[in-house]
Amino acid sequence: MTYPQNQPPGDPWSTPSLPEPAALPVPPDHGPVILQIGDMGVTSSVVHTPAGNIPLPGSTWMVHDYWHNETKIPTWAIVASIAGFCVLTIFSLLFLLVKVTIPRGTVQVTVTNGTRQYVARIPVTDHNQVTAVHQQVNYVRSLAAL
Repeated sequence: MTYPQNQPPGDPWSTPSLPEPAALPVPPDHGPVILQIGDMGVTSSVVHTPAGNIPLPGSTWMVHDYWHNETKIPTWAIVASIAGFCVLTIFSLLFLLVKVTIPRGTVQVTVTNGTRQYVARIPVTDHNQVTAVHQQVNYVRSLAAL
């Protein structure tokens, strides 16, 4: 039995293998994430955001704090007033006068470069968290100026 020139010996009814498709271009590696601010990842050259990448060199960073204090009755005071109501009715209601102030808020970080802009809102419950976000943004500002 003779085979055609373009088919290898073997099964005469097999289809010739197709060449493999060319690999898709891989985006350039921007390096490891140096810093994470909210949902933004900062590398040495790019800011990765859920809306897309923003170039780091020449970017402008702004930080705004939005705080409010929430006053509430703690859970232990409610439980103590209910439990003490059976023993001392009037005095147990004094537990309901206990108030706790809880600071709550968000820190809004805005990065802008040309026409691209992204805003990240980071929930905070402590002044130390606000200070940490400000320090991170100041570090990224120094990277953007390089």
